Amino acid sequence: MRHRFLVALGSNVRHPRFGLPRQVLRAALAALEDAGLAVDAMSPIVDSAPLGPSSRHYANAAAVISTRLEPEEVLDLLQAIEHAFGRVRRGARWGARVLDLDIALWSGGSWFSERLVIPHPEFNDRRFAVAPAARIARAWRDPLTGLTVGQIEARLTRASPLS
Repeated sequence: MRHRFLVALGSNVRHPRFGLPRQVLRAALAALEDAGLAVDAMSPIVDSAPLGPSSRHYANAAAVISTRLEPEEVLDLLQAIEHAFGRVRRGARWGARVLDLDIALWSGGSWFSERLVIPHPEFNDRRFAVAPAARIARAWRDPLTGLTVGQIEARLTRASPLS
């Protein structure tokens, strides 16, 4: 059975071989394909302000991939690609990183294990992840809320009334 995954991509550190964060994301897309994942769609790359202690802006994008692999196998593959790009999983949360690949949603609904939670627990609150995803997967639904990615984006971007 083929599964589809919505993957959020981010970078805010120059890579010695691939260059600036936007080029890192393009190289990561090629690495996904080289690893045997079919890239069905790739969003435009957007720039976003950092969360937490990092002072560097991010390049963010989203990709829809398809594969016969199960969610934890995809996680292993994504983490191997991050590692190949120089990602080290230690240090400050939300710190600078050359590459971040997160599974946001998948076609099988929700997934919960010690290593992986789908939908990504913070996806619905992260405009920098939702906006690119909405460009390529607007009709995908969060299995926990029932909202489409387009509806999630609308909630994140609508103006708040003044108090």
